[in-house]
Formats: sequence, structure tokens, C-alpha cells
Amino acid sequence: MDDMEEWPEIEKAATEKRRELVFQGPTFDKRISSNGGLASAIYSLTLLNYLEVSQCPSLTEIHEDIQHLTNLQSLILCRNKLVSIPNVVGKLKSLKVLDISVNNLSVLPEGITQLKELNTLNVSCNSLKVLPEGLIQCTKLSTINISKNHITGFPADFYSERMGLLSTLVASDNAIEHLSGDVHKLAALKVLDLSNNKLSEIPSDLSDCSKLKEIHFKGNKLNDKRLEKMVNGCQTKSILDYLRGRGKGRQGEDGGETDGGRKADKGKRQQRKKKEKVADGQDEVEELNKMVVRVLHVSDSPTALTVTVSAEVKDVRPYLVCCVVRGMNLKSGNALKRFLVAQTKLHDDLCGKRTIATIATHDVQLLKAPLMYDVKPPTQLKVVSLGRKEMTAVELIRHLQLEAEELRKQKKRQNVTGLHKYLQLLQGKEMYPCLVDAEGHVISFPPITNSEKTKIKKSTKELFLEVTSAASLQTCKDVMDALIVKMAELNKFTAENREEAGSDGEGEGPQEPAASSETSSQLIVQQVRTVDQDGNLKVVYPSKTDLSNDISNLTVMW
Repeated sequence: MDDMEEWPEIEKAATEKRRELVFQGPTFDKRISSNGGLASAIYSLTLLNYLEVSQCPSLTEIHEDIQHLTNLQSLILCRNKLVSIPNVVGKLKSLKVLDISVNNLSVLPEGITQLKELNTLNVSCNSLKVLPEGLIQCTKLSTINISKNHITGFPADFYSERMGLLSTLVASDNAIEHLSGDVHKLAALKVLDLSNNKLSEIPSDLSDCSKLKEIHFKGNKLNDKRLEKMVNGCQTKSILDYLRGRGKGRQGEDGGETDGGRKADKGKRQQRKKKEKVADGQDEVEELNKMVVRVLHVSDSPTALTVTVSAEVKDVRPYLVCCVVRGMNLKSGNALKRFLVAQTKLHDDLCGKRTIATIATHDVQLLKAPLMYDVKPPTQLKVVSLGRKEMTAVELIRHLQLEAEELRKQKKRQNVTGLHKYLQLLQGKEMYPCLVDAEGHVISFPPITNSEKTKIKKSTKELFLEVTSAASLQTCKDVMDALIVKMAELNKFTAENREEAGSDGEGEGPQEPAASSETSSQLIVQQVRTVDQDGNLKVVYPSKTDLSNDISNLTVMW
């Protein structure tokens, strides 16, 4: 029988009908060790939609009663010593995120293939040799990470149009010997990492994955030595161009098929021209609806911002992309409010309630460059959170927790809103990530809050945007792409609906008509470089492969 005095969090979650629960680190590991596993009462918390048990090496198995947690959307069981996952995990029909990385798993349950809502699967750093057949039944999968296992290949049915949403496949540090030419059927693939495997060939068909932005094949002994040299040093586009050219060359070597191949190519070209002609006929109409984003290269701006990233963020929240946006009209009417609402919606949807990524926005005029993305102990991280006085991260989180309790009591809510619902994302962390300005002030504390010091207002003319994530660099880029597209849409709406210029309510005087110079909907995006502490480039955003989504009414000018 479980001693509930040792598990007050479970009793509290049940009493307050909480939806999130996190057990992380040595304190909880001791309880699991003395209890012989998780307290059975945890499986009665049927309202849970987020459950995390991590960094508890005494946890070696999960009871089959987990099947009762049918409202779970995220199940995080990473950095334990699990040797198995019960097959009944397949009954968690609402599950969207499953992270069972860094355990001792040698096999995955077939039940995983029954998770129809699953969009993120992380099984990295285990001892897996095969993936279960039938993963294609998880048609909403967008991210799969199987790196650092002993996997020799993908299931026969893996390369399928049914995996039409799969955008990120990380399978580095395995023993994969073959990549099928059918990989081109994964039409949404943006990131493919097969570095440090046993591949001898890369199929030319890979070049038909039209959305590929990032490929990694370093550490494979390829038969084509020129290609092997390229994958160790060239950019994705160069490699794909080479594969494309090689594929065309082989068509001419296959004897008897040359003419047919040429005819097929000619037919494709004719079809393309026909489509282009139809599209040309629509240009004049569509031109009226165009959203324009102009990108300024870092070399064109001697004062362009650079962000230095410390090595210590690697174990906390390693990925960051930034840029500066000019031309965003926040002054007119409800433009600022619409922008903040859109940012919240991106946080809830694309960012998975900040579990996948977090957006922060700042007024460039209030920034003190250079900027440093770093980590600090919770007791030393001081921030002036939005609408609050300066306090340490420990004090801020305590305040937010007390506010959350008060909200629950006053409004008898089952769930909390605002910043309070993100507190569990930092539970158990020894260091917190932060963006620091030249004066040592914390201007961003992801995934919790921005600083009041750099808060955007209606009068803001230049915005510094940052996206951080613990998932991947491409995740940051995808979120930033979506944010800029949304900003372009909002700016166009504001320009077409010439509202009165509003007031910040901070003594800016009476409302005035919006100036004509502010009614242009064109956005200017200034590239921002992030570098390591030695000055080596980590990423520049946007690059030529960014902002390339198929958005018919968006024009990106370089």
C-alpha cells in the first residue's frame, strides 16, 4: 500500500483536479526506490493531460494501469532506467507526445502503432534494434527521434504517403545500412539526420523531397567518395543538387530507358509550363493580395545584432533563432492586441503550450547589445517580469504558484491560465535559460516570461524576435517562419483597415489618424546571427531555406 504522505503531489492533484503532474530528480527517485515504483494512486488521476517522470533511475517499469489515463496528451518518461513499456500504452488515444528517451529499452510495444493522435515520438538513447511494423498507422506523426540506438533499418512499410506529415526524422548514431529510394514518399520531410550509421549509398530519389531543408549524413562510409566529401562539408542544397544531377545521369546509363526517360521529362516540363501559364493568368488578381517580406542580409547592416550562445545551454534549452522585424504597424487601433492574441495562439497550438518552443518579442530600441543566451541558477536569475517588480526566478515561480492556487479557489477552475500553466516545464531544473543584455539584465526567461524592460508597445517600430526550444533547431525555424507569416497577415489587415491610431495608456496623448507611412504592409526582416563563445557561427536567420513555405500570397524578397 502506498504511503500517501510521501506523495502529497498526487493527493493535491486529485483534490484540485489538476491536469499536469511532474516528478523529476533525486527527491522523487528516492520515493520511487523506497516504494518499489510509482505510487499506484497516480493512475487514478484520470484528468491528467501532461505527466512527466524523469531523471529517476530507480524507475524500471510502468504499470499497466497507465491505460486508465485516457486524457493524457503528453507522456514524458525520459532519463530513467525503464526496461519495458506496457503494450496498453496504445489505449492512450489522446496522446500526442511520447518521450521515452534515455532509458534501457530494447524493444518498443506494438501498442505504440495504435496512437492515432501521436505527433512526436522520441525513443533516442536506448538499446532498440528494430522499430515496430505499423508506425504508418500514426498518420499525424511529424517528429521522430530514434537516434543513439542499435537500429539497422526502417520497417518495410515505413516509406509511405500515409506518413504525409512527417517533417523531422532523426536517426543518427545507429547501424542503419540502407535508405530506400521510396524516401521521396515522405513529402513533408524537412529534416533528415542519418549521420554516423552504416550507409554506403544515398538514393538520388532523396532530391525529390521538395521540402528538405536540412540533411545530415556525416560519418557514413559512402561508395561515392565525392558525395562522402560533400556530406562532411557542404550545405543541404549542394548535396541535393548533386543527387539530382547524378539521378539524371543514371537515367542515361540504363540502356533502353533513355528515350522513355527523356519523354517523361519532356512531359513533366510541358505539364509545368501549362501550370505556369494558368498561374500567370491569375497573377494580376493575386498581386492585389500579396504580402511582402523583404530580408536584409547581415552584411548589409554593420549594426546588425549578434547573439552569443553559451555552451551551458546545451543541457537546458539548447536551440535559439532570432531576427529583427521592421515595418510592423502596432499603433493603429487594435493592432497590438491582435498581434499578442496571435502570439498566444501560436504558443498554444504550434508550440504545444510552450512544451515544444517559446516565442519572445522585444522593442529593439530598449535592447542593450550585445546579447548573451546563457543559463543561471534559479536563485541568481533576476528578472523584471511583465507587470511585476524585479525578483529572482525562485521568487517569481513561488508568486506564480501562489497566484495559481488563489485562482483555483476563487474561480473553482480545474485548469490554470496565463503563465501559471507553464510552471511545470521548469520543475526540477538546476539551471534556468535566459537572454541577457550588455548590462547583465535578463530580458527573457523562457519558457516563462519576457522582461518589462524591453516590452513592446504601440509605439514600437522595430521588434526583436526570439524562439527557443529544447526539441531542435528546425523547430525554432518553423515557429519563427509561422510567426513572421502571421505578422505579415496582420500587417496587411491593418493596412487595409485604416483604424485610428490607439494609445498605450501611458501618456502618449490623444488618438491620431494613422500616418500614411504606416499603412504599408511590407515587413523588413533583418538577419540575426547566433554564435558560440569563440565567435563561430551557429545559425543565421532567416537563411535562403527559411520562409520558403508554400504560401501563394507571400513574396519574400532577398
